[in-house]
Amino acid sequence: MNVFEKFQTLSILIAVGLGLLFGQIHVFEQYAASFIVPFLLLMLYGLFLTIPLQHLKDAFKNRKFLNTSTIINFVWTPLVAWGLGAIFLADHPALWIGFIMLMVTPCTDWYLMFTSIAKGNVPLSTSVLPINLILQVVLLPVYLFIFAGTIEPIPLATIGESIVLVLVIPFSLAHVTRYALRKRVTFLKEKLVPFFATAQTFFLSLAIMAMFASQGKYLLDNLEVISILLLPVLLFFVVNFILAQTAGKALRFSYEDTVSLSLMTIARNSPVSLAIAVVAFPDRPLIALALVIGPLIELSILALVPQLLLSLRKASIGEI
Repeated sequence: MNVFEKFQTLSILIAVGLGLLFGQIHVFEQYAASFIVPFLLLMLYGLFLTIPLQHLKDAFKNRKFLNTSTIINFVWTPLVAWGLGAIFLADHPALWIGFIMLMVTPCTDWYLMFTSIAKGNVPLSTSVLPINLILQVVLLPVYLFIFAGTIEPIPLATIGESIVLVLVIPFSLAHVTRYALRKRVTFLKEKLVPFFATAQTFFLSLAIMAMFASQGKYLLDNLEVISILLLPVLLFFVVNFILAQTAGKALRFSYEDTVSLSLMTIARNSPVSLAIAVVAFPDRPLIALALVIGPLIELSILALVPQLLLSLRKASIGEI
């Protein structure tokens, strides 16, 4: 993992702080919003570029794991996200939509770092990653239409336009790039891909800084957003962690495979949802803010989970 990924939580917090600071200056506040989508597009282009889809077949070598993770991430998780939102966020529809958008997209990159720290099966997690990416790109508009549509009407055209702009275009460009450079494999693998792998967090931080510069005053006037989101976000991770651990034991997964399932089940892919929220709901800043505040809580939890998993492993070995 590169230095930006290792200190992603810190870099995002710094980006939030700088955004709030620059947002107090009128010229920055006035023009910052125009930089959000370009930075997110660069980040997503880099994300798609670093995930080679030619290894898709590797995911099907462990069908039991693939089926379990897919059911949890793409059937169970949308239902539990909607349910927690109905209980805790019914009076805050914008936060509810943002909460759903955050929770229905499983992480596709840096959760591998936490899997490695917890001594999980990193190759297995990596093999399933392209499947998770494709499914969330395909299913996110469906989730928005079905689940967010129960909160307030969301025009299908708006969803379609935002998906094309922030997912289809960078996804297509990334794979056109791979095809165009198929005869320059050394440059692609040793120069271009490593650059964008390193720059992803940097571009995300710039996008977050721009967003907080443009919406900082709004957030400062609505600080209760943090306390409102705290409980449902925490409960989501607790419920999914327990479910993954239970499923791992029931299906007789090894410790390493159970770790992979646990991290894959709780880590979320906020940048993809954030990009869509910025484009689809430009007049609803609380939706986008939920997609920034939620991951700050998530990252704190992910930092603790590997230590918890290692402690559980040590305790189980001690019992034997």
